[in-house]
Amino acid sequence: MHCARLVAFALVFAAGSSASGQELMNASTATKFVAGKQFSYVCFDGTEGSGKIFADGSAIGTIKPMGRGETRYMRLPAGTLFVQEERVCANLRGLPFQPCFNLAKTSETSFRGSVSGMSFMYCEFERGSLTQVAARRRAPQLQLRGSLANAIP
Repeated sequence: MHCARLVAFALVFAAGSSASGQELMNASTATKFVAGKQFSYVCFDGTEGSGKIFADGSAIGTIKPMGRGETRYMRLPAGTLFVQEERVCANLRGLPFQPCFNLAKTSETSFRGSVSGMSFMYCEFERGSLTQVAARRRAPQLQLRGSLANAIP
């Protein structure tokens, strides 16, 4: 299912470019930077959402595929994300391979992630919930509505 894979890529990180001003992170640095913190994200195809990745490799969050339609709630079980040879990888049901990710810190509160070997598949992540980041950016089109705004702790 394309949507589930895209959500997983987004929640699992999805970023990495070695452009100037970006600090590439290894798995242990990325884990410290991300685990237990809330991030909002916007991806190359317009997909957006918010989520939290936990130290046990699980994740929860929301996704709005390609920025259209309903915002959906998503939960990935423990062990979905794991470290393999200093890379963050994912075990995603329905995929014939286990993707790994390149991660680049872009500021003290943000990073960019891409699927290894497919740098065009990336997401930009900023610390804070989607509604918090939207308020900072003054971009009301990114705000969650109704009970979904309260679905993510």
